[in-house]
Amino acid sequence: MATYKRSIYLINPNFQLKLSGFICLLVFVSSIIYPFTIYDMLSNFIQQVAGSNPEMSASLAESRKNLIIMLSIWQLGFTLLVFILCIFLSHKIAGPMYKLQKFLHDVQDNGFNGRLFFRKGDYFQEVAEDINDTFEELEEKYQNDMVYLGEVSSYLNNLSMVVPDDKKVVLNEITQRLGEIQERYQHSDDH
Repeated sequence: MATYKRSIYLINPNFQLKLSGFICLLVFVSSIIYPFTIYDMLSNFIQQVAGSNPEMSASLAESRKNLIIMLSIWQLGFTLLVFILCIFLSHKIAGPMYKLQKFLHDVQDNGFNGRLFFRKGDYFQEVAEDINDTFEELEEKYQNDMVYLGEVSSYLNNLSMVVPDDKKVVLNEITQRLGEIQERYQHSDDH
């Protein structure tokens, strides 16, 4: 059996881009401190050297400029790398949420007819297990209720044979309503 690999990484672009942008902004702002610290340290050193060796001071100022440009480029590259990594990681969150939403819509449209599975490596595997356990429990309770409603309906039909005619009307109405409930739920199973 071939393993399914998702090739689309922007499953929920709104969520994924916001999350990635927020993390990149946080990384960028928090890591911009070190270039300013290096610039400040080099400026102080250049001022001290300027008094005794102006040529060396000019050379150091040029080196400082090149270093800051290089650090800025690295910073942008690192931020881009963090952004890409955030997209890859966030699709392991967005994918299961997309699949869960699709599963729930399918349950609404067609009734419960299967289990929810997430891809290997996706986050929230325990959510899929909990959803499956919950639907299995609901299905079991539903089946028990349908059996019980059938028994009650039979009991009421038998009871209507021995009760006075004025009470048969009420029993027939109750039996009819129970039949409608059973039919409604049986039709929702057929979808």
